[in-house]
Amino acid sequence: MPIKVQSDLPAKEILENENIFVMDEYRALHQNIRALQICILNLMPVKQDTELQLARVLSNTPLQIDVSFMKMNSHISLNTPIQHLNRFYNTFDELKDKKFDGLIITGAPVEQIPFEEVDYWPELEGIMKWTKTHVTSTLHICWGAQAGLYYHFGLEKILLPQKLFGVYKHKVMKRKIPLVRGFDDYFMIPHSRHTAVRSEDIHNCKELTILAESDEAGVLLCMTKEGRQIFVMGHPEYDRYTLHNEYIRDKSKGLPIQLPLNYYPEDDDTKKPDLQWRSHSNNLYSNWLNYYVYQVTPYEL
Repeated sequence: MPIKVQSDLPAKEILENENIFVMDEYRALHQNIRALQICILNLMPVKQDTELQLARVLSNTPLQIDVSFMKMNSHISLNTPIQHLNRFYNTFDELKDKKFDGLIITGAPVEQIPFEEVDYWPELEGIMKWTKTHVTSTLHICWGAQAGLYYHFGLEKILLPQKLFGVYKHKVMKRKIPLVRGFDDYFMIPHSRHTAVRSEDIHNCKELTILAESDEAGVLLCMTKEGRQIFVMGHPEYDRYTLHNEYIRDKSKGLPIQLPLNYYPEDDDTKKPDLQWRSHSNNLYSNWLNYYVYQVTPYEL
């Protein structure tokens, strides 16, 4: 089934070329279906890349998804054209009176800054408070997950000795919980971050259930009871070349960056990276949409 986006969203043409069923507003209006209302709070600098990555993984269920994009009113994005933001994004003030079946809070390139020093932190706190009454289930990704764990449970982040960068093996810890239904015992997911929340702090938080963990990368996936708040420490939505592009970018700037772990064949950065996480990424988002959004959200929002 399709994911519904605005007809002139740049990602739409790319998705159609990948044989992904995308529906524009006109066709959606002629179907007697109550589409799931999913909002994406996109905190990444190049927003078009994240739009495309998330649209891919949200399009793999029989459910019709109506996607809205939210931007921060208290932050000026310098890496996305203002025309794109004005055309496809709304501020929290414009959306706060609506209710959503699901919300995704993305990562952000501010992980080494204390939360309270991020220029949009007060606004983000207001949004996370709002999710408790206006969103059926909220999915937090990478820095968004660290921010959510800090806001909801006071769990601090720590600075890692070096960037956690590559594709890491994780083990399913609670197989009977629907969010990891269909997962293999072990699976690979990309990470790209300088900070982490201590695994022991998450284990000691009684409100959280840990679903997947890595010996090297720590807790990947945890959630509150009933899945109202779900936290993903890595980047299952990344495409094949995302880590490669980050590596080349930092290398060209002369920044200290190691080769992404378990990524290039024979650790040769001239070779096509191995795509090892797509099926589990699709499974994760499909399970979230089905079991924690569609199955529990009210028909009338």
